[in-house]
Amino acid sequence: MFDRILVVCVGNICRSPTAEFMLKAALPSKHISSAGLGALVGHDMNTQAKAVAERAGLNCPLHHARQLTRELCHETDLILVMENRHREGVTQLCPEARGKVFLLAQGLVPSDIADPYRKSDAVFAQTYEQLQQACTAWVQRLTR
Repeated sequence: MFDRILVVCVGNICRSPTAEFMLKAALPSKHISSAGLGALVGHDMNTQAKAVAERAGLNCPLHHARQLTRELCHETDLILVMENRHREGVTQLCPEARGKVFLLAQGLVPSDIADPYRKSDAVFAQTYEQLQQACTAWVQRLTR
């Protein structure tokens, strides 16, 4: 049912690629990708985000940040965002996608996963833990 999943943040270099790789590892039969509302198009993952993820054992291959488009919204079954304001950004771009946009940390506290960009390694580690909890919850929902 939800075979094409898109993970969205702002720059598509920290949170969304990390969550993309987490979900890909747990759901290999699904097509999972990521994009940004204000993407740093073509950039690889942020070095701090990648280092934290790889220290935790997550494989983070080369990534190319890309901009969210209406076409991407139409091509996916489920769009997972980091913050409520991202949900609004997605639905401004593609109003008909509203029904398939959910918070990645839906049902968790806090439900928004704040951007760690340009913050300390400790903040990146905390963000990684939040992403891991949120992705685990979605994997459980999607594999029932």
